[in-house]
Amino acid sequence: MSGSFDLDDIKRRMQGAVASLKSDLAGLRTGRASSSLLDPVVVVAYGAEMPLNQVATVSVPEARMLNVQVWDRSMTGAVEKAIREANLGLNPIGEGQLLRIPLPELNAERRKELVKVAHKYAEASRVAVRHVRRDGLDTLKKAEKDGEISEDDQVRLAEQVQKATDAAIVEVDQAVAAKEKDIMQV
Repeated sequence: MSGSFDLDDIKRRMQGAVASLKSDLAGLRTGRASSSLLDPVVVVAYGAEMPLNQVATVSVPEARMLNVQVWDRSMTGAVEKAIREANLGLNPIGEGQLLRIPLPELNAERRKELVKVAHKYAEASRVAVRHVRRDGLDTLKKAEKDGEISEDDQVRLAEQVQKATDAAIVEVDQAVAAKEKDIMQV
């Protein structure tokens, strides 16, 4: 723990937790096709693990279909296998170098499960934001104890850390509420 306190660093780390949540939420399938749905897919290509977007182009030709255009014909099988094994509930259909991935309709039970997953992601993000807040407050207390800042400065900066925390938590809540609305739309 460093003796110097940087409020901008605290805010940046909190925004990192929020950005991570938004990325996780983007990966949740809502019934509408999105190229970000395949972001977690990793393909074993040329002896190394690569993200799907480094071996193929993902496009959305219609609302319930994804197309994956594999650049190298020899990689089509590996890409298809990687998509199946990513546990996204997707079943690609191969047509030469093009993989068509129809998105099945979401039933009510699956929608509720997805909402629970979204809330789990949100809670993990809130915990991460609170950990950043705790680190910031600990740094302030240590700086005051070491005589680097006055008690008044410590209290003032602690209030700023709390305001940043509250703002990040509100952003997390808004993101998960928007995703829940998106998931539950029929």
